[in-house]
Amino acid sequence: MKEMELKYGCNPNQKPSRVFMKEGELPITVLCGRPGYINLLDAFNSWQLVRELSAATGLPAAASFKHVSPAGAAVGKPLSDVLKKIYFVDDLELSPLACAYARARGADRMSSYGDFIALSDVCDVPTAKLIHREVSDGVIAPGYTDEALEILRSKRKGTYCIIRMDESYVPAPVEQKDVFGVTFEQGRNELKIDAGLLKNLVTDIKNIPDEGKTDLIIALIALKYTQSNSVCYAKDGQAIGIGAGQQSRIHCTRLAGNKADVWYLRQHKKVLELPFKPGIRRADRDNTIDVYISDDYMDVLADGAWQNFFTRCPEPLSREEKRAWLDTMSGVSLGSDAFFPFGDNIERAHKSGVEYIAQPGGSIRDDNVIDTCNKYGIAMAFTGIRLFHH
Repeated sequence: MKEMELKYGCNPNQKPSRVFMKEGELPITVLCGRPGYINLLDAFNSWQLVRELSAATGLPAAASFKHVSPAGAAVGKPLSDVLKKIYFVDDLELSPLACAYARARGADRMSSYGDFIALSDVCDVPTAKLIHREVSDGVIAPGYTDEALEILRSKRKGTYCIIRMDESYVPAPVEQKDVFGVTFEQGRNELKIDAGLLKNLVTDIKNIPDEGKTDLIIALIALKYTQSNSVCYAKDGQAIGIGAGQQSRIHCTRLAGNKADVWYLRQHKKVLELPFKPGIRRADRDNTIDVYISDDYMDVLADGAWQNFFTRCPEPLSREEKRAWLDTMSGVSLGSDAFFPFGDNIERAHKSGVEYIAQPGGSIRDDNVIDTCNKYGIAMAFTGIRLFHH
C-alpha cells in the first residue's frame, strides 16, 4: 500500500488528511482499527526509539507515547515486588517484553493514560494481556503471536489500533516537512548513541558504573525522540521522569525531576498501604495517589472526598516525611538534549538523587556547572552532541 487516507489531521477541521510514500510502499500494515494522524506520528517516533534502545542494550524495549513525546521508555529488566505493586502488575505473569512495557507505562502513569505503545520485539501473550487492560489508543510492533493478536483484537470492541512494522524498512537519508507552505529539508538524525559518548568525564568523579551508563543511554535515546527542550531522569533500566517541550532548561529539569520524585514517592510505605476500597479502577487509583502525594491532600481531607476511594481516612504524608524519603533516592542518571546554562539545573537534579549526568557541554558557564557537580560528587560526561527534536 502506497497511501492511507486518514479521518482528519491533528484536529477534526484539518481535512483532507493522508499518509503516503513518494517511492515504494508504506512500511506498516494495519491489522486492526483505524490509526489517526497523531497516532501515526506517535507510532513512527516511538518505533525508532524502541528499535534503537533494544539495539543499544541488547534487551527488549518498550515506549509509552503521548502527543509525539515519550511518557516513558524502558528495557525489559525484571521488576521488584514493589515496582510490580505500584505498576499494578503484581497479578500478572511477566515476560521480559511485558516488563519493559510495565516500566515504560509505570514511569508516569497519569501521562500514559490513552498512550500509543511501541514494542521492539514480537508482542507475546503476557504483553498483550497487560496492554489489553490498560487504556491505550494503539500499539506498533514488528509482529504479534497469533494468541497475542487475538487478545489485542478484542480490545475496545474490536477497534483497537494494531500496527505491524516492517523491520527491514530503511528511510531515505534526507527528510522533508512542510510548514506554512514552505518545505524544510534536513539529513535524518542517524547519530548512534552508545557508551562511547560517555568517555569525556569533565568532573572530579571519573567513573560511571555500568548500570549508570545503561541508564544514561536510555535517557539520551529517549531524548532523541522527545520534543525539545527536554531532560530525562532514568534509573534501573527505565525513564522515571521526562520533561518535554519547555522553553527553559531549568523548567525541563524541574518538570522531569518532579515526575521522578512522584515515581519514587509511590514506593513509600504509606502509599503502598493506602486503604483503597475494593473495585477502584487503576486510573482512579493513579489520580488519587497523585493527590495524596501532593501538598493539596489536606484540602481533600477537609472536603471529605477521601470517602469516595478509601475505607478509612489515610494519615497524610507530611512534607518532612516526603523529603526524608526522597533523600534516600540515589543512583539516578540524567540526560539533557542540550547544554546546561547554569548550575541551578544541577542543584535541582541533586534533590532527586542524580549521580550521573550526560549533556553536550559547550555553555560559556560550563565551569559553574562542573563546579556544582563536584560539590555534590556527581559524575558528568560531555557528549559533544545535541539532540533537539521538533
